[in-house]
Amino acid sequence: MAAPHPTPQNNPNPLPEPPAVSEAMALAHRRYWRFNVALIAVLMSLGFAVSFIVPLFARALDGVRFAGFSLPFYIGAQGAILIYIGLVVVYIVLMQRADRELQAAREAETAIRDASQAPQR
Repeated sequence: MAAPHPTPQNNPNPLPEPPAVSEAMALAHRRYWRFNVALIAVLMSLGFAVSFIVPLFARALDGVRFAGFSLPFYIGAQGAILIYIGLVVVYIVLMQRADRELQAAREAETAIRDASQAPQR
């Protein structure tokens, strides 16, 4: 059994403190991550449904025709792959929009900070 290592009280390399963030920027970050998690949850649910729910009902959906094939065969052969690619594209497009909104909030924060630090005339 290894002996526990003592933690030094006078750490020569302390972790740096994160920079101060305004309330508006903190709100923008919270909105960004809440959107990101919600988007991932929705897209993963759709992927789960295509991967597991549709095959469970394959016998019931056997009479449904899509592009000349029965729906379960089409989903298994190529439909699921197309849906997965679509989910990735949707994630990329929506997250790029969210990134632009966060960047705009960051630039507004910087402009406000620079304006408040400018010398008064």
